[in-house]
Amino acid sequence: MTTLIDSHVHVWKDDPAYPFAQGANVPAGIDASVEALLALMDAHRVQRTVLIQVIHYRWDNRYLADVLRRFPDRFHGVARVDPEDPAAPDHISAQAEQGFRGVRLSPAEGPQGDWIAGASMQPLWSRCESLKVPMTLLAPASRIPEIAKWIDRFPDVTVVIDHMADTPLDRPDLLAPLLSLQRYPNVFVKITHPWSLSRESYPYDDAFAQVERVYDVFGADRVMWGTDFPVSLPYASYGDVVALYRDGLRFMPPADREQVLYRTVQRVWPFGID
Repeated sequence: MTTLIDSHVHVWKDDPAYPFAQGANVPAGIDASVEALLALMDAHRVQRTVLIQVIHYRWDNRYLADVLRRFPDRFHGVARVDPEDPAAPDHISAQAEQGFRGVRLSPAEGPQGDWIAGASMQPLWSRCESLKVPMTLLAPASRIPEIAKWIDRFPDVTVVIDHMADTPLDRPDLLAPLLSLQRYPNVFVKITHPWSLSRESYPYDDAFAQVERVYDVFGADRVMWGTDFPVSLPYASYGDVVALYRDGLRFMPPADREQVLYRTVQRVWPFGID
């Protein structure tokens, strides 16, 4: 049986104990609770999952913290902090004490994301360095040069780039900066979101040409898969996305597929699976 560790899933619950942020655009009719996720994981033989704090709660990580407390053997969690809050480094420390194994920043492409180059980043990256907390970045390809400057200053921080920086398939000029991050040994890339890039239907062969390019440059030991459930549901079911990676990485030798499907994730978020 193929070992599977999913590197990217969101959970939330419509519960007054965990209120959504004001203005949150929560999809209707989706059961994104941890109970629903566990049922899917068991049905499709996904042993472990890394949970990424969903934007619906903004900086309130309480639901995810409760999930990690209840199911420590199945999940690791990545929290979110307000990057412009001077107290953000202390929030990262508190989250680490709660069991979180990383922080996620999401600099947008427009002016609202310019904080990625601002003064608030220095203490935040410094705290990640001192705590050995991985930094996960949901960023468009245009932000990669600014991110690279912080990696230069903090080369010991483990950095994970989500969704291949959502680089458009027809923009090799934007893919080049992402591929250039290969020079930093602590940078990893999630080969997720092929459906959002593809002009084709499942199994998104055109997008997997880009996946193969990322793999060729970074190598299997710095690339990881993920379902992005339930964000992926408009495109494919959870089971279909699992199959997409479990069965669709035939351009890799078996040892490399094993690396991408669970060993790379364990380099960043150790679960202790052999």
